[in-house]
Amino acid sequence: MNEIQALAFFDLDGTLLNEKSEITPEIYGAINKLKENNVLPVIATGRTIIEIEHIMADSGIDSAIAMNGQFIQVEGQKVYSNDFSVEECKRLYEHVLQNGHELSLYNDQHIWCSNQTETMKNAYKLIHTNAPQVEPLFTNSRVINMMLILSEDGDEYYYKHFPEFTFYRNGPYSIDTVKKGISKGSAVKELMRCLSLSETPTFAFGDGLNDLALFDACQNRIAMGNARPELKERSTYITSNNTDGGIVKALSYFNLI
Repeated sequence: MNEIQALAFFDLDGTLLNEKSEITPEIYGAINKLKENNVLPVIATGRTIIEIEHIMADSGIDSAIAMNGQFIQVEGQKVYSNDFSVEECKRLYEHVLQNGHELSLYNDQHIWCSNQTETMKNAYKLIHTNAPQVEPLFTNSRVINMMLILSEDGDEYYYKHFPEFTFYRNGPYSIDTVKKGISKGSAVKELMRCLSLSETPTFAFGDGLNDLALFDACQNRIAMGNARPELKERSTYITSNNTDGGIVKALSYFNLI
């Protein structure tokens, strides 16, 4: 890609993907147009890199803010990683067990979990992927970038006992857990610092609560028609649903394609 003229940050579920968590031919064509116009497309997601490798291949996007800002890669190269200590993870796990919940751990190359329960299977089924394997949680050889609490309740408990973490409930079965101050929005700023692009126009596309920080970090904020009301209130433009051409419509509206 030549000199970057703008950056476009895309959430996945409910935004860039259709109802089957797939990239449509229309989206693939739009991403190619973006790159031809020197707009850098970046996936911004709560998932990790290995979970979205097929999406990146299908869309032609090789830059990503992953795990809600804990990890960043640009054109296939890692530029940022924020890690949990083993002690932090062990402490959370003790509370997770006390509450009858389970835990998944993430880095850019691997996902593993404490136990496979119906709640866990439902959490991964919701994003059309298999539950991870049960493996020893804590080893010195594995970096831990993000934790996922598998639960259908207990949010307030974790807020109270872990003020040093940020929790994002993005569905009925799980809570994404990252370091305090880390978000899709903080990662946008870190990415732009790494690339020396502080004056470059930015466009955020999203539908869920973990996209609020992404919106706050970008100049142009596009809420999908199916977005949460909180996002629509902060948007500069509301497009149609993700299943009704919303991405292509918005990109055309801003003359990005």
